[in-house]
Amino acid sequence: MSEPKSNHRGLGRLGAVAAAALIGLALTACSSDDPPAYVEKPVEELYNGALDAMQVGDYEEAARLFDEVERQHPYSEWASKAQLMAAYAFYQENAYDEAINALDRFIELHPGSPDVAYAYYLKAISYYEQISDVRRDQKATSEALNALEEVVRRFPESKYSRDSQLKIDLALDHLAGKHMDIGRFYQSRSEYLAAINRFRTVIERYQTTTHVPEALHRLVECYLAMGIVDEAKATAAVLGHNFPGSEWYIDSYALLTGENLYPEESDSSWISGIF
Repeated sequence: MSEPKSNHRGLGRLGAVAAAALIGLALTACSSDDPPAYVEKPVEELYNGALDAMQVGDYEEAARLFDEVERQHPYSEWASKAQLMAAYAFYQENAYDEAINALDRFIELHPGSPDVAYAYYLKAISYYEQISDVRRDQKATSEALNALEEVVRRFPESKYSRDSQLKIDLALDHLAGKHMDIGRFYQSRSEYLAAINRFRTVIERYQTTTHVPEALHRLVECYLAMGIVDEAKATAAVLGHNFPGSEWYIDSYALLTGENLYPEESDSSWISGIF
């Protein structure tokens, strides 16, 4: 008498079905939008990977990897260096806001670092490179000026001080140019008082800039247009004394003599106390 057949084959089919279901679930999990599991990597691998990304110009990936250095190894000697390098990567990517935020954080956390002078300088440059045409808002110029002056004030003997001072002069020239642009606009509309205020601002606050000779000449024009002859003559005299060979003095002199007037100093004029 033969033994009854077992149901092993049926069980085998069930097992195959179950296995297939499990595989399907695994594939579904792998294809989901869930973020990958956190994997800690050696600090050297992350840092060198970030440097490699910098080398090929992939600054976004470099910044990400430098951030990972700090996140995964916050107490390593590489963490502070990675913070600064992440800021530099953002700067290279022209992501200036991110660079400035990273630099502010580095400065706050590492005020005694030997690299802190560079952090202040890179922050200033991040503002400076956002300076726009004089016809646009000059908030970035003001922020750049403040940041550059801070570099010079805090680190006067550093290698960053001289370049910062040069850029301060350029930023001041840019701000003066903005006032000149607005002043010329008011003058073209015969709004002479508003124009005079702008030109006076250039003379009083931005005396070292290239715009001063023109500002003096524009004042001569505005004063003559308003019939304020004594101020026009006094301003032309200051222009001639300080910038005798400039085209602006030649123009002012011709403008006055065309009205049978001549430059004449005046102790009662506001401008005599400026120069």
